[in-house]
Amino acid sequence: MLDPFFDWIKKLIALIVAAIRGGIRWLLAPFVYLYTLYKTSGWILRGILLVLLIPLFFVYGWFIWSALWIRGYDINYVDNYKLDELKTTAGEQVTIEGGSDTTKTCGRSAIARVTADLIDFNVNQNSWISSMPAYKGGFFGYSWDNTPWLDNKASFQRGVHQAVQRTAVELTDTMGRIRGTSEVNKDLQGARSAVQFDEFTWYFNPFDSKRPFGPTTKTPTYYRGAIAQLQSFNTDLAKCQATFDARADNLRTLLDRIAKDIGSTSASIKKRSEASNAGWFDFHADNQFMYAKGQLYGYYGILRAAHADFRGIIKKRNLEDIWSNMESQIHSALELDPMIISNGKEDGWLMPTHVTTMGFYILRVRSNLVEIRSVLDR
Repeated sequence: MLDPFFDWIKKLIALIVAAIRGGIRWLLAPFVYLYTLYKTSGWILRGILLVLLIPLFFVYGWFIWSALWIRGYDINYVDNYKLDELKTTAGEQVTIEGGSDTTKTCGRSAIARVTADLIDFNVNQNSWISSMPAYKGGFFGYSWDNTPWLDNKASFQRGVHQAVQRTAVELTDTMGRIRGTSEVNKDLQGARSAVQFDEFTWYFNPFDSKRPFGPTTKTPTYYRGAIAQLQSFNTDLAKCQATFDARADNLRTLLDRIAKDIGSTSASIKKRSEASNAGWFDFHADNQFMYAKGQLYGYYGILRAAHADFRGIIKKRNLEDIWSNMESQIHSALELDPMIISNGKEDGWLMPTHVTTMGFYILRVRSNLVEIRSVLDR
């Protein structure tokens, strides 16, 4: 009675093995062709091939080495800041005992600090993958985003950077000004502009309708400039020469923007889940999953920092439990770490649905954000 079932299993295994073999042959085909061309060519053509291929070998070798894993990745990275031990909140003035107004200091912003460190994590601790020539060139012209290899780190970094961009805007427009009417802080304004720079620019722009042709400054250089400006803002804040307006409406605005941001990601996940149920063979699902994971990785640190910067408001509105639950939900999402990311059917039994699971966690986090925002509205 079970023979048809076992026959189906055998056919499935054979199909998977054939797909793997086909993928390996497709992956090796360009190298086999180049090797054959080299072996059958004369010495002059061999020399030309070597001159062309040696630089290409180093460019792709460095790209592969950089893209294989995320350096410094730690879902508990926020614990290193010891935010619960901070004695002052952002912008809070503290006068040294026996001193005067000239000796007073103010609390630094944990949000600005974490945002700067997330940029450092993306472009200093790791190579910024999206602007590397080998990533832009693809696998012999075939986009890495359409393959199951070497694209996850780029998606993760862009997710982290999305959180950085959103936070830089809110720091500049709301938290770094008094009721939005005072002058914009120059350091925050510079940081906001820097992190908005195109994510895919290298040292040289090819012919492109969107960019001028010729030499340019690559993406990571702009982002590194934002690190210095965020740190400069925090230095001025510690000297009470800058503003951090820790009001309830500013916190509400920040949470509202984050909720809309991850809500957009949730909608993209839903669209991908409905468009395909190819399981392990959906080569776009891993990009969506890793982007969402990177976005939550960034917002995990930023929201933990907001907990410290707005501690007084959170305590006054009795939001500690809800806020801690939100942080726990994000941490649970970051613990999702499948070896192979699958986009199976939601009611399937053979191939898992990691993408939908990530979307479920995002919706729970967004629900917490909306709940906190509604309390702040009262």
